[in-house]
Amino acid sequence: MDEKLEQMMKYIGLRGLLANWDHYMEIAEQGNFSPVRLLTYVVEQEYKIKHDNARKRRIAHANIPEPYEIETFPFDRQTKLNRKKVLSIYDSFDYMLKQRNIIWVGPTGTGKTGLATAFLTQAINKGYRGKFILFPELVETLYQSIADHTESKVLKTFASYDCLLIDELGFIEIEPVQVGLFFTLMHKRHKTKCTLITSNLGFEEWESFLKNAQLTAALLDRLTECSHVINMKNCMSLRSKLETV
Repeated sequence: MDEKLEQMMKYIGLRGLLANWDHYMEIAEQGNFSPVRLLTYVVEQEYKIKHDNARKRRIAHANIPEPYEIETFPFDRQTKLNRKKVLSIYDSFDYMLKQRNIIWVGPTGTGKTGLATAFLTQAINKGYRGKFILFPELVETLYQSIADHTESKVLKTFASYDCLLIDELGFIEIEPVQVGLFFTLMHKRHKTKCTLITSNLGFEEWESFLKNAQLTAALLDRLTECSHVINMKNCMSLRSKLETV
């Protein structure tokens, strides 16, 4: 390939075309494609490459600790889970199309995070911006933003994600100012974005770590309005247990 042509392709960002140049030239030499068809094919391939690269960047930015897919979830082992309901929500994709929240409630180890991650991944693969974050990390980030006077910026960032997965809500008690910031974030996302939440505590127990009856009621009112709640309270742990001697 001509060095000048190579530099031009790099400059305008046609790295997919550059990487597949020899393949395209081989197709052209075979003469099976008309000029129009060949150009269309090259553009389509370049689009697919850019589209997939953008998806990979969104996945990387989402900071998902472990990749999960709905197809590999062991529904056969989790017989107390309403499989039909979960798959119906997943397949309809209305949680993104209608900005509906999904809340998984149940004991540790039952697969809540895996399912929520599968939903988040589906949204990202379909072109939406998403983020995975542990609840303790989220409230700490919000709290730290007060010290450096960036709370508005941080709230705006978390409020802007099309799909935000907040994992392990309820594992720690939080300070009143953190409760207020978390409520503000949920209020900003209310009916405008999809929020996925996993919690080992039932709604009646949320006041135990939020420590504010009024804010807890207001928060639950917003989170559960037009939301899907997946009850996994009677589900078994999927984690393998070490044998004791």
